[in-house]
Amino acid sequence: MVQAVLQAEAVANMMSKETKKILVLCTGNSCRSQLAEGYLRHFAGDQAEIYSAGIETHGVNPKAIQVMAEDHIDISHHTSNNVDEYAGIHFDSVITVCDNANEACPFYTGKVDRFHQNFPDPAKATGTPEQVMDEFRRVRELIKAFSADFVSQYINK
Repeated sequence: MVQAVLQAEAVANMMSKETKKILVLCTGNSCRSQLAEGYLRHFAGDQAEIYSAGIETHGVNPKAIQVMAEDHIDISHHTSNNVDEYAGIHFDSVITVCDNANEACPFYTGKVDRFHQNFPDPAKATGTPEQVMDEFRRVRELIKAFSADFVSQYINK
């Protein structure tokens, strides 16, 4: 009897530790969603599979790669993907990181938790090269804090 209870607890623990699939969605999958993918992977480790996509694809912004490298996270291997490429994947959560993606987000069947946080688009920053990079860093820090909180609240619970 005790062994059966221990086995049931072990199975329950394994099921509660199932890897969650998270999609981060933005307009062009070039900056904000790439930053979020990098930080969510960093904070979640092997507890989640993180994907990012866009309603369109604009390529990964080199400045996004640069500001993440400054924080010791390598996203240089990331690709810019269209949301349609992931049509066959059941996501546990979809995070939209801009209002445009939130409005255009496809409908997902089944139980999918949706989260939305509109971050400024650093690719639209103007000014000197240093001012533009400062905006990328500012947005990076906003996304880093959001990602750490998300993992703490929804993945590590």
